[in-house]
Amino acid sequence: MNVIPSVDLSDFISGDASRKQKFVDAIGKAYEEIGFVALKGHFLDDTLVENLYTEVKNFFSLPLEIKQKYEIPGIGGQRGYVSFGKESAKGKKEGDLKEFWHFGQYVEDDDKLKAEYPDNVIVEELPEFNKVGKETYQMLEKTAKYVLRALSLHLGLEETYFDEYIHNGNSILRPIHYPPITEEPKEAVRAAAHGDINLITLLMGAQGRGLQVQNHKGEWIDAIAEPDELMINVGDMLSRHTNNKLKSTIHRVVNPPKELWSTSRYSIPFFMHPISSMKLDVLDSCVDENTPKAFEDITAGEFLTERLIELGLIKK
Repeated sequence: MNVIPSVDLSDFISGDASRKQKFVDAIGKAYEEIGFVALKGHFLDDTLVENLYTEVKNFFSLPLEIKQKYEIPGIGGQRGYVSFGKESAKGKKEGDLKEFWHFGQYVEDDDKLKAEYPDNVIVEELPEFNKVGKETYQMLEKTAKYVLRALSLHLGLEETYFDEYIHNGNSILRPIHYPPITEEPKEAVRAAAHGDINLITLLMGAQGRGLQVQNHKGEWIDAIAEPDELMINVGDMLSRHTNNKLKSTIHRVVNPPKELWSTSRYSIPFFMHPISSMKLDVLDSCVDENTPKAFEDITAGEFLTERLIELGLIKK
């Protein structure tokens, strides 16, 4: 497969059984073959997207000493600001050429989970930043819920199988700024080749070249979304849970051609995580004599901690 398939969520929520099944079949096939789809019909409207990009650009344009006020020690970068070059891909020494922000879950009905998650960080200088971030978070979370419902049906599970695990899940909205490149990078790229940790990732800002996906032949292909599409991929948690039936595909963000080094790039992924107690044990329906169980039992919380240590975001 050398192109990213496009699907329309309005088919799934149309109330028409044949359109719904068409969506389930299309997204299931795409995630088994390449692990990525471009999705139309999501719950973000143009005004919200425009407002979010305005606020994100305003934040990253603030002086470094102001941004660093919002870099909170001791929480593994789970909320607030993470400065340039702090994160590296698993197995890479070089830090990625990016800075980013994390919005986390807005728990309203579970005091135990509220205590488990760090608080969201409020940016005093930008009164609309947190409000727009919260609204975007909730619209992407709603979109992700329906994508996971479609995947539940594809896997032969009850449609709402994932609902209880993603309600108040440990999901993250990450506005990323890839600043202009000022000198020849030695080994670093904007985001080195990696798989995502979570269940699924919904990516805003995949218009234009930069994001590349590795297909099963090991070839890198450009993943370019239309302006009204989100790029959505399978993460390692879902791949593990389905015994690699659904593929967590390696992807990267390459540096632009030299003539574009002076430009910034922005992208905004939403990492859909379940609650930490969710068991990621391989589903029985994904094991047979030809595909034996490939992974040990583990919870989502244990898996996340392992990976944050590997990424250098938390220390052992």
